Amino acid sequence: MAAPRIMQQGKVVPWLYILPALFIIMVFVVYPTVNTVVLSFRDRTGELSASTTCVEDEPCWGKFENYRYALTHPDMTTALRNNALWLLVMVPVTISIGLLIAVLADKVKYESLVKAIIFMPMAISFIGAGVIWRFMYAIISGGGEQIGVLNALLVGVGMEPVSWMSTSIINNLALMVVGIWLWAGFCMTILSAALKGLPTEVLEASRVDGANEWQVFWKIMMPMILPTVTVVFTTLIIIILKIFDIVFVMTGGNFGTEVIANRMFKLIVTDTGKSMAIAVILLVLTIPVMIINVRRFQAQEEIR
Repeated sequence: MAAPRIMQQGKVVPWLYILPALFIIMVFVVYPTVNTVVLSFRDRTGELSASTTCVEDEPCWGKFENYRYALTHPDMTTALRNNALWLLVMVPVTISIGLLIAVLADKVKYESLVKAIIFMPMAISFIGAGVIWRFMYAIISGGGEQIGVLNALLVGVGMEPVSWMSTSIINNLALMVVGIWLWAGFCMTILSAALKGLPTEVLEASRVDGANEWQVFWKIMMPMILPTVTVVFTTLIIIILKIFDIVFVMTGGNFGTEVIANRMFKLIVTDTGKSMAIAVILLVLTIPVMIINVRRFQAQEEIR
């Protein structure tokens, strides 16, 4: 009699331990997600059908009208284009800078101090970083003395000040510089830990066999730290897809710098349905990256 009772307890007790976690997930993750999807089909009047927002002689997706806006409206196409630009530029540049610093810092005497300085921006919130860099990019028109650091330097060498935030050719890149400044330290820390975990005997053996440092890096070190690079890569993708604070503080999405999350925030009060449709699209874009991460973790666990 005791054995069956123990077996029954073994099936029930684990669920008692995970029940609080399941409850929290249901309340704070599952329910908000389902509610967001439901709200994405509402129009301005709160009706579930979004067809009332259609305009005569214009394309209409019926109940999916909010999604038509989220995928085809000029403001949203600009936001989607800018998010894609952030992904194409900021991800590889940030990882490259972080990896470069991780490799070079390992060869200097004051490695800890150098890494601490590079990592320091991570202690600043995105809002704080945006405020700091607004002063960096500030411009005083009309020939007054420049208070922005970058424009003061340009004027100091005899050049004209640049309106960094309102010039459409360079403002998105200027915003990305802030993101790179913030996240290069994160990439450096993770990749530095991976580099220090490499077996020194393998590296020394390759050098003894005649490989130079460039060959050692690309043919020995990079393949061995590739899983860590993948983690950093996917993490940055998720962060950039949800980028909001920097754009909101520095430009408000004006001058062609709109991004998905900022557009969603602007519509949350005036048109909740469209805002939630944008949120669903953002979630859909993020899910594949999360699946890749989960599968990679499972593959590593199988190897171990």
